[in-house]
Amino acid sequence: QVQLVESGGGLVQPGGSLRLSCTASGSIFRINAMGWYRQAPGKQRDVVAVITNGGTTNYADSVKDRFTISRDNAKNTVYLQMNSLKPEDTAVYYCNAQATYGGPFWGQGIQVTVSS
Repeated sequence: QVQLVESGGGLVQPGGSLRLSCTASGSIFRINAMGWYRQAPGKQRDVVAVITNGGTTNYADSVKDRFTISRDNAKNTVYLQMNSLKPEDTAVYYCNAQATYGGPFWGQGIQVTVSS
C-alpha cells in the first residue's frame, strides 16, 4: 500500500498563492507518477497536474501558466505551487499516486478556498 498525506491548503484572496505538499510513504517503489486532482461542490473530480518519475509534467488547460507541479524524490514529496489564484480554483484538492500495481492511491483531500 501507499499512503499519501497532503498539507498546505487554506483560505487565500484572489490573486494570491498557495503551495500544496503531498508526502508518500509505504510501498513507494510502486509509484510511477503522482499528481493533483480537485473536486468542487457538485462537480466531478478532475485532474489538475501530473508529474511522472521521469519528470514529465502535464496540466489542465485551466491552470497552465499559473500552477507548477514539482517533486523532491529524496523527500518522497510532490508539490503544487498555485499562483494567481481565482475563485474558481476553490475545491478540495487530492493527491494521487499511480502505481505499477495496486493503485491508484489517494490522499484524504485538502480544502483550498479562494475568496475575498
